[in-house]
Amino acid sequence: MKNILIIGAGRSSSAVIKYVLGLAKEKGCFVTVADADPKMADQKIGDHPNGRSAWLDVLKANDRKDLISRADIVVSLLPAHLHLEVAHDCIKLRKHLITASYVSQEMYRLGDEARDRELIFMGEMGLDPGIDHMSAKQKIEEIKEMGGEITAFRSYTGGLIAPESDDNPWNYKFTWNPRNVVLMGQGTAQYLEGGKLKFLPYNRLFEQARTVEVPGLGNYEVYANRDSLLYKDVYGLNGIPNILRGTFRPLGFCQAWNALIKIGITDGSYPILNSGDITYHEWMDGYVNNISGNSVKERIANLIGENLNSPVMRKLEWLGLFRKKKIKLPNATPALILEHLLLDKWKLGKQDKDMVVMQHEFEYQLEGKKHLTESTLILKGDNEIETAMSKLVGLPMGIFVRLVMEGKITSTGVNIPVMKEVYEPVLEELKKFGVIFKERDQIID
Repeated sequence: MKNILIIGAGRSSSAVIKYVLGLAKEKGCFVTVADADPKMADQKIGDHPNGRSAWLDVLKANDRKDLISRADIVVSLLPAHLHLEVAHDCIKLRKHLITASYVSQEMYRLGDEARDRELIFMGEMGLDPGIDHMSAKQKIEEIKEMGGEITAFRSYTGGLIAPESDDNPWNYKFTWNPRNVVLMGQGTAQYLEGGKLKFLPYNRLFEQARTVEVPGLGNYEVYANRDSLLYKDVYGLNGIPNILRGTFRPLGFCQAWNALIKIGITDGSYPILNSGDITYHEWMDGYVNNISGNSVKERIANLIGENLNSPVMRKLEWLGLFRKKKIKLPNATPALILEHLLLDKWKLGKQDKDMVVMQHEFEYQLEGKKHLTESTLILKGDNEIETAMSKLVGLPMGIFVRLVMEGKITSTGVNIPVMKEVYEPVLEELKKFGVIFKERDQIID
């Protein structure tokens, strides 16, 4: 295997490109980084002799197939909905494929074809999903080997801002795809608590955030993430009465984000006509026609059940929602207008450090005693480019590329990284990059 293709040179690509370029030099192979903006790819490659950039509009099938045909392994950093096009090409052209995105049902349907061609299609090979799967599965198997019976599993991850770079009222900045942040939580979250199914629709999700302590950092909020039930079988936890996957946010964030949902500005389903010609103040005014109050700000406060000087209202005002400044985005959806606004307000500064926090909670019975083990990872980035998010999304993919090249992966078809042959070597190598989980175990009643 001499040629590796990385599609995408965006926000989370730095670490995987750097790792694979180092691998290329060691193994004598070549790396192509393709993006719709070749300058971004050039910046990530630098003057490395084993790398080159290429222009690619991934929707242009012939160009896409041409690049894939020349590769042995394809790493796709595209938005999740575009992976399928790449996957079909990889099937036809007999190329291995690695992504960090959730594996869709459509992708799983390619499993038999990939297996028949002895192809390795590995999805969810990033941070969350990815490192969460691997670290959880490793600990679950360890507890089972000791003879423990797991009664509860909870897992939380968050891309946050390091305390030393926290300088705005939201205590938050963008460390990953801004579009995904704006659309976070949409749908209905499902989990198990006390053996009962629990459902949290989007309009109540952020109202019911829980508080979780992170050792060394203090308390954070957690909102339920997607469908936690999908991972009972995958993790070997059939019959478990408690399972929850969630997302960390700073204290106070969820209440303020819930206010944006109540107003209606996280909605990406319809365009606002003439949005480019109206101000943010006029935009807000459009949501409170039948709400009492002497000003738009007061009517928004009444709509969301806040007083004018509450922390939530201070966060909204800091965003600029009540400014008489034109939006300048023609026919944009509310979600797009919000994203555009947040891109400016939540931008990482050049020397800002992001922070990724992941924490697993395992409750289990062992020798007549009930245990709670907390396993926590905290990793800070170096600056706006060398972020913790980029490292933790990219490094697992890079390490997996190496394992495939060295013939150490035998599992063909469409998979996620819950096999011992994957998680043990990946987690072991990640330790060299500071990816270390610290455990705290206690006996509980």
